[in-house]
Amino acid sequence: MSVAAYCIFCYRQIGTSGPATKTHLPWNDISKYGSICIHPRGFVFITYEVLSLKKLLQIDTQAIHQEKLKSYVYVRTTSLNPSDYQGITYQARKEIHKAVRKILETEAKIFRRPFNEQFSTFDGEDHECALWLLLKRSQSEDKEVRLQAVQDLANNSHWHDYQYGTVAQTCDQRTAIGLARSKDIDLRFFLPPPPLPKIKSDYPIEDELRLLLVSLPQTGLDPCVQYFTSLALRESSQTLAAQRGGLWCFGGNGLPYCETLSKIPSETVELFCLQALVQHSKVSSHCDKIEAKGGLQLLQRIYQQRKDSAKIQRNIIRIIGNMALDERLHSSIVRAGWVSVLAEVMKSPHVIQSSHASRALANLDRDTVKEKYPDGVYVLHPQYRSSQPIRADILFVHGLLGAAFKTWRQQDIDRHLDKKASEGEEDYSQCWPKTWLASDCPALRIISVEYDTHLSDWKAKCPVEAHRKSIAYRSNELLDKLRAAGIGDRPLVWVSHSMGGLLVKKMLVDASKNPEMDKIVNNTRGIVFYSVPHHGSQLAEYSINARYLLFPSVEVKELSKDSPALKELNDDFLSFAKDKKFSVLSFAETLPTHIGSMIKLHVVPLESAKLGIGDLIPVDVNHLNICKPKKKDAFLYQRTLKFIQDVLAQEL
Repeated sequence: MSVAAYCIFCYRQIGTSGPATKTHLPWNDISKYGSICIHPRGFVFITYEVLSLKKLLQIDTQAIHQEKLKSYVYVRTTSLNPSDYQGITYQARKEIHKAVRKILETEAKIFRRPFNEQFSTFDGEDHECALWLLLKRSQSEDKEVRLQAVQDLANNSHWHDYQYGTVAQTCDQRTAIGLARSKDIDLRFFLPPPPLPKIKSDYPIEDELRLLLVSLPQTGLDPCVQYFTSLALRESSQTLAAQRGGLWCFGGNGLPYCETLSKIPSETVELFCLQALVQHSKVSSHCDKIEAKGGLQLLQRIYQQRKDSAKIQRNIIRIIGNMALDERLHSSIVRAGWVSVLAEVMKSPHVIQSSHASRALANLDRDTVKEKYPDGVYVLHPQYRSSQPIRADILFVHGLLGAAFKTWRQQDIDRHLDKKASEGEEDYSQCWPKTWLASDCPALRIISVEYDTHLSDWKAKCPVEAHRKSIAYRSNELLDKLRAAGIGDRPLVWVSHSMGGLLVKKMLVDASKNPEMDKIVNNTRGIVFYSVPHHGSQLAEYSINARYLLFPSVEVKELSKDSPALKELNDDFLSFAKDKKFSVLSFAETLPTHIGSMIKLHVVPLESAKLGIGDLIPVDVNHLNICKPKKKDAFLYQRTLKFIQDVLAQEL
């Protein structure tokens, strides 16, 4: 009877590892089991079956609870105990698996075909097997297999948290970058940035930035790099002195501290330092130093602390994008946790933020992007990996006081005058080439360039070496950047505003004289000019006020009406543009523009906007709005779109 009692005890334990249920078995059932177990043969059979069932059906209730939470990553392990794999079904499956794999491997070798990795050595559940199979394929030597695996991973939206976590922990650097450049990617695919060591509360972050700047090379520098570095160090030193009691006054030894006239916010000091680092990051050897001195981790700390400052975050991502031009630093950038940050910023609704992140990721992605995008060259479309082949390039070049994004925004809405437009404000385009043109011509690569321009040398960001602001210098600088970005490898259309049109003409003239730049000229299909002062601008004739034009900049001086340099440039351009039969479309403003609070003038008169070839269309807008359509169906945009589609008809 003692054996019968043990059988009953085992029976009650089957199916749970928690406390036994309190349900009592009827005495009749117990007597039945007892009578069976009294017989020797029944005793042996029942004991074996009960013990086997207990082992197979025992469930860890704690594991079930954790499975519901999905708060960690599971790592599947294979038992080393051979006794766990003695079933006939398992053994048969294993042998068949081996045989089929050997046959397929032999066939692949004989016919020199890639082996189908679907037959792996991994043996698990179907959904788990699919995950690991995709991870293995993402590391394949075959590029097509690798890219398809990354795309398949990115398309999975039904996985559990632990499966995304598994991919985040096990995927390689190349796969992580590919996932970050996939549209609508789930951010659970990425590990968060690694935790950073704590710093002393009395050790401000600007001190770390200052030490990093001091550690970088200070001799043989570009004058602009020297200027930004000295400016940053000066501002940070003043802040440090103010925090510690003030600045020394002039007048001899023993004088007390003088309080600084205006306390500089720490955010401003950090911005000065970051602007200096942006200049340093343009020098390859300095990028090595920044990485060696822990700059990537320092920038990560500042980025996380300054979530409220778009300017600081933008400068940091700009530095990462510059450092990503050097493939030797890619591993360091990934290890510092920047891929997850860039993937998140790519989802930003702000075009400037997302475009900076897109540039950095494109420079990291050597699997699908052969071009490199130097500082100031931004891809507006496509910003993600795409199966859509690129047929042609559209290049946007802004003018005086313009920028890569704000110049090409939709015309600002006046809520008081246009109530209907303000009601549809959610459809407002921050950059119409990125939204409207990309949707109408998805086979285009759309690029916008940025360079610094100023009305006065008082306002210059880098007031050294004035010749750098000339059209000739900028032409050579931009041509080198554009060739690195692959401009000239495909059919090309230029779109320019104001002084940007003069820069386009100068670049084409210079490229026509340089055999290495021939592709840019030969692949140019058309040019759009928005109020370009081919024969000068009235702006250079006005000294509006001391704040702006008391010391006019080089850019403004070059725009003088009937300037000999402009006439020479126009003649040179026309001489070979007619030979190349470029298609040209020009728009001219007819309304005056407010300059300051008192002056209204036609910045580019109709006669100055007339190039001499192509169509010239006057439009009732001012100089600032000539390149900013009111809406997608406005004449300005639709006429520009038609021109692009016509000159690229064969490609599109």
